[in-house]
Amino acid sequence: MNTWRNASLAVTAVAVLALTTACGQEQGTQTNGQSVGAAKPAAQPADGGYGSDGGYGSDAEAAAAKPAGQLAVWDSKKLGKVVTDSEGFTLYRFDKDTASPPTSNCEGDCATAWPIVSPDNAKAAPGADPSLLGEITRADGAKQLTIAGWPMYRYAKDTSPGDANGQGVGGSWFAAAPDGKKAAPAGAGDATAADLPGLSVRKDPTLGEIVVDSRGMTVYRFKKDSAWPMKSACTGACLEKWPVVAPVEKNDTEGIIEKGFVTFDRPDGIKQQSIDCWPVYTFSGDTKPGDTNGQGVGGTWFAVSPNAKLVGAPK
Repeated sequence: MNTWRNASLAVTAVAVLALTTACGQEQGTQTNGQSVGAAKPAAQPADGGYGSDGGYGSDAEAAAAKPAGQLAVWDSKKLGKVVTDSEGFTLYRFDKDTASPPTSNCEGDCATAWPIVSPDNAKAAPGADPSLLGEITRADGAKQLTIAGWPMYRYAKDTSPGDANGQGVGGSWFAAAPDGKKAAPAGAGDATAADLPGLSVRKDPTLGEIVVDSRGMTVYRFKKDSAWPMKSACTGACLEKWPVVAPVEKNDTEGIIEKGFVTFDRPDGIKQQSIDCWPVYTFSGDTKPGDTNGQGVGGTWFAVSPNAKLVGAPK
């Protein structure tokens, strides 16, 4: 009896080990939000994961609230209609904030990289709805402008009016439209507003079946990454061009492989979705649904098939 019981326990232990080592997971990785193993403290990059390297003057200067003043609209060929402050600097919104209720989740180092916009003397852009303007009081007592409930920020790496270097940073920061939504080029409205799952499959006329995110944007893999163990070779400035795909619930997918569908806890503290244990990204050079401008870039970036293979990559 003891022999049988010991054998049973051994089989159970092997099964558990197989589950926890899927994807060659190391400490700090997660499976759909559930920790696997004892996580090591995440090594924080110099930019704190917010797309800023500190090369913009003192922290106090960078973090100081910038007055909104007379808002204006910049008609960007690439981004569509973008709201700017009185100095012509692009205003951004953060996906981790909420509009209802209006709440900012950008503090500390984040607020240094993304200075808040003060509601001082704020006036709606010509043609925009003035009732959309509002303000919140942050935890530190500072006032912050909101548009349609979304807190507004500038980006420390935008050094000149018209810059939009913050677009897509970390897969969470986007230029704001005059109505508080994410800016989008003309003609992309219907596609971006489609009620797509978190990840699904689109039939591309050239590439065939490829994975897209909830905005209809093409999802990519990087040949320099690895799945076993799961590692990303795209760090620092690379992430500004190739934002990670944020974690997606498995039941919020359609048509893609479920094997190895886990959340990757990156060493820089950013959580990234993986498919078949491969980290996945979007491309900042894709400005509207259907774009595949990242395909084949550098011979290392390729669209992802429903079974997580590289589409069109040389053998």
